[in-house]
Amino acid sequence: MITHIGIRDFAIIAEIDMDLSHGLTVVTGETGAGKSILIEAVSLALGSRADTSMIRAGRSKSVIQIAAELPESADADAPSDCVLTREISATGKSLAKINGEIVTLAQLSESAARLADIHGQYDRHSLFKTENHLALIDAYHSRATEPAKKAVAAAWRAYAEAKRALSALLQSEASSARRHDFMRFELDEITKADLKPGEDAALRESLAVLQNGELIYERTAAAAEALCDGDRSAVDGLGTAMRALQDISLYSKDLDEIARITADAYYALQDAASALRALRDRMDFSPETLNGVIARLDLVERLCGKYGGSVEKTLAYGETLRAALADLENIDARKAALTAQTQTRENELARACETLRALRKEAAAELETKINAELAELHFSKAVFAARFDDTGDIRQRLSENGADSVEFLIASNKGGPLLPLAKIASGGEMSRILLAFKSVIGDYDGIPTMIFDEIDSGISGITAGVVGRKLVKMAEKRQIICITHLPQIAACGAHHFAIRKSDDGESVRTFVEALDADERVLEIARLIGGARITETTLKSARELIEMSGADAGTGR
Repeated sequence: MITHIGIRDFAIIAEIDMDLSHGLTVVTGETGAGKSILIEAVSLALGSRADTSMIRAGRSKSVIQIAAELPESADADAPSDCVLTREISATGKSLAKINGEIVTLAQLSESAARLADIHGQYDRHSLFKTENHLALIDAYHSRATEPAKKAVAAAWRAYAEAKRALSALLQSEASSARRHDFMRFELDEITKADLKPGEDAALRESLAVLQNGELIYERTAAAAEALCDGDRSAVDGLGTAMRALQDISLYSKDLDEIARITADAYYALQDAASALRALRDRMDFSPETLNGVIARLDLVERLCGKYGGSVEKTLAYGETLRAALADLENIDARKAALTAQTQTRENELARACETLRALRKEAAAELETKINAELAELHFSKAVFAARFDDTGDIRQRLSENGADSVEFLIASNKGGPLLPLAKIASGGEMSRILLAFKSVIGDYDGIPTMIFDEIDSGISGITAGVVGRKLVKMAEKRQIICITHLPQIAACGAHHFAIRKSDDGESVRTFVEALDADERVLEIARLIGGARITETTLKSARELIEMSGADAGTGR
């Protein structure tokens, strides 16, 4: 709620400070004293557009500040109070601050919208914004609508996920279709090559052997001659040595060890000789063999260069192509499955939205009944309120995570008259009483802690004024109400009373505000009853009004 209003050099206001409390606060004053100027200043602090013409004559700027206690938040670190500041410079510049930090006008307005609704000539009331109407209906029957809204939100997420998957598949189909032939060509090229892991290294070794065939044959023949084919071959000589040592190995450990080593060398040399003969005998130095190896290595290296840098990577790329082509060739089945899933989830979302709509319409019907009853009590018996849902077109065209509904609050001032949006009601007094009727019904649901009324008493008197006053008192039990009024029946209902005065010293006009005590309050209400001439009769009437309203004149409440 608002705890303090400070105004400096605004219009005819030089300096005003008002400390405010919970409950109903009334502000009265003579015509022209500056009641509407006070409301306009507050409206500026809450984010309305600035006008440099409102700067007090001879001053360079106006400053308006509002201090407020914020509603309790689930966030333990959230601030419990705030100060909204608006400065208007004669140069045309406007500065907005929240807790001393400069913010944009939009940020100030957004924060202020959660703090206070103001209605009058400088109306900022959230009720007249169509975008808020659906949220008010949901809040009014939140026990029923909240579970339905959560079901809609869950259905929306499932539907959106299926729709995204289908969209991604369709995009993939379009791009993959263009690559299909190319992927098939690449896979066929890799498949036909029949690559083997490690083949490139083996081919390079074969090529090196073939390219040096004569030298290799010459050296292998010489080695074979020395090892096993000559008259004095190494194998024969080592065999003679082995047999000689074996004959004497039993005489000492050293001889046995030497005989064993010699035998190992003999058999190893025999294996080497056999391998050398086999290599020599199978060597093929034909041009056809050399050309075949060169051609195969060229193919392998070309494919590796295109598809990964090695035979293994090329084969892996081939498997990737095979999987991608399988997916592409199976895309019709996947598309059909995703299309069916998307349709199913859209149907589920539509049903959830229809359930939510039924609950919203039920809440709206109850609102209509209660608000029309409130209007009748406020002597608007011929007025008709209605909450109109947009039922045109296919509901599926309006599906969202918040349902498929659009609603607007309408009112006809007279039965049979046209239903018009609330904001188009011409009379400020009518708008204020309509707002009061709404707030009497839905005031506990919008979460806004402060309401400011101006012109609520326009065009009413007598019994209606008394009804308005009692409704304000009732509403003030759960929130802060600030009401500018000229009617004694309403003023008498206030728990707190301020009077706006104007003084003229011949050189300048000055507006100031006084917090009235119990006696001053009786005098002010008597003035509202009888004008400037206060009599015992008007004083008695003032006291009676205060007593009838339930306010305590002895405490100023």
